[in-house]
Amino acid sequence: MISLNLKSRNLSPIGLDIGNYSMKMIQLAVSNNRIAVVAADETRVDPGINRNNEEKKGFVVSALKRMLANGKFRGKNVVSCLPSEKVRVTSLRLAEMKPDQIEEALKKEATERFGLDPDKDVINYLHAGSVLSGDEVKNELILFAAKEETIKSHIAMLEEAGFQPVAIDVVPCAFFRSFERSLRRQEDKERTVIFLDIGSSFTTVVFGRGGEICFVKQIAIGGARFNREIGEKLGIEINEVPMLRGRFRIGKNPTGPQPSSGGQVFTEDNEGLDASTQLIMLDAITTVAEELAKEISLCLRYYAVTFRGKRVEKVVFSGGEAYEGILFDILRQQLKIDIEIAQPVKGFELPAEKMNINFDSGKHGLLSEWAVAVGLCLKGWNGNTCEPAAIKIKEDKFEYSDNYERN
Repeated sequence: MISLNLKSRNLSPIGLDIGNYSMKMIQLAVSNNRIAVVAADETRVDPGINRNNEEKKGFVVSALKRMLANGKFRGKNVVSCLPSEKVRVTSLRLAEMKPDQIEEALKKEATERFGLDPDKDVINYLHAGSVLSGDEVKNELILFAAKEETIKSHIAMLEEAGFQPVAIDVVPCAFFRSFERSLRRQEDKERTVIFLDIGSSFTTVVFGRGGEICFVKQIAIGGARFNREIGEKLGIEINEVPMLRGRFRIGKNPTGPQPSSGGQVFTEDNEGLDASTQLIMLDAITTVAEELAKEISLCLRYYAVTFRGKRVEKVVFSGGEAYEGILFDILRQQLKIDIEIAQPVKGFELPAEKMNINFDSGKHGLLSEWAVAVGLCLKGWNGNTCEPAAIKIKEDKFEYSDNYERN
């Protein structure tokens, strides 16, 4: 039951996560380190409309208007994030220099590597730590960059849907923020945790230590890749795959090796899927999962070389694919690190009347796919109240920054 005083300064903005398979909206009330869910809603997206940008935009605007009108959200302030495919992310190492010199170096890097216009497009960075390079100490930086037109278009879409954008974020910062509060304890200062969020098009890898991001990588493998691989091997349309995957239950394989989760296929409750179809699906998912595991292993290797002596404690796994048992097993076997499925709303208070709560994707109970939306709500939270950073618009130039206040 929510017992927080829902004054406007205790209300978060609406956190809006627009994906290719679903759109999620959630609003929180935060006060004195207590968090309550005020409202939540989700709308499924037909993957077929992602092929047409105008059709996708029309659907999104219409659906958001309906969600805002039908839900119990308070106000229209919203924090959303840019699509991962529209954001450029890279790590780079620079010698000690003044902030203005760092900015100039980053502008040059963004221009040469991504073809961006440093006078128009948005370029920002996080300081990931100091590292020893030979005999010299250098700064490890994480560069984020996006085209100005991408941000303008995103804001225009939100305004057309009836929202008042108060901040724009990027996926790595948003979903890490949903777990950052759990890393503030003194004993967590030297622990490194990998956070994985598998979206529809990208897997976002974030290494966090002491409540700070120290490494980010976006891997172009997501839920759509699993579906495409299955569709091609079965010879079916990609929009038919999610239904098949919903019927593909994890179970025992009495004739083959037993993975740690207890098995994969050949169960009687696979709702009519014959053994041949199950084997094809198993092979397709395994192929993509192994490729993804190799990419994540490369991230581990880079981190180990860059931040020597900083051991990774565990992996926290979020996103819709967190429930894929085959992927879970392969990651655990190849990474050789403890893995747990994220629970981003664990410990949150829920209203006694849940008419305004629609966790449609929460059939698994863990709600791991809500991590990004929750993190968007918490932008600007200082542990007591939620006061989101505003988008700064000066002479039509967007200055994107993550002004996340800490205790």
